[in-house]
Amino acid sequence: MTGPLMPKATALWLIDHTTLTFEQIARFCQLHVLEVQGIADGDVAAGVAARNPVVSGEVEQAEIERCQQDPAADLRTNPNLSVEDETRRTGPRYTPVARRQDRPDAVAWLLRHHPELSDFQIGRLVGTTKGTIDKIRNREHWNSPNITPRDPVLLDLCTRAELVEAVEKARQSKRWRDREQAREEEERSKPPEEAPDPMLLQALVQPQAGPTD
Repeated sequence: MTGPLMPKATALWLIDHTTLTFEQIARFCQLHVLEVQGIADGDVAAGVAARNPVVSGEVEQAEIERCQQDPAADLRTNPNLSVEDETRRTGPRYTPVARRQDRPDAVAWLLRHHPELSDFQIGRLVGTTKGTIDKIRNREHWNSPNITPRDPVLLDLCTRAELVEAVEKARQSKRWRDREQAREEEERSKPPEEAPDPMLLQALVQPQAGPTD
């Protein structure tokens, strides 16, 4: 299977715009699943512009929908479509000046009600930076005494659909990490295999003496 021209940029778009599993995205983009996890958390490919593989002609929307219905299915590229090297710039959401003073309240609300969200996800939802989020979390923000947690949807900083999608992706990421951790713990808890008794091995390989006359 031929992968996309810009795997990390394509993975970022698939994470943000589909319900494909990290494993499906990793296979399609020819990345390690941990890289996809890092992209979803904002730890990998920071600053990379997401690339829409449907617009670029690398995969059909119907193929994405097919794989969303079957988590075990592999996403296939469409070699019959023309490939155009186009990118779509994505980054922190633009927030109107009149709304920017509300962002600390929105960040505080997200930190309180959705701790599963990564700083990267919070930043994209309300259009702020990791440094600002850290200051609000640690109560080091210059306006901390006056910050009141408020729903970013009610503040018109993001839509309800965007918030629900971000939360679901964060929960999917947590489920994947929990599953991997459980698998690793299970491997560590297995008792070591006992070495075979050398005397028994020697008895098995030595020829048995025949009966004496």
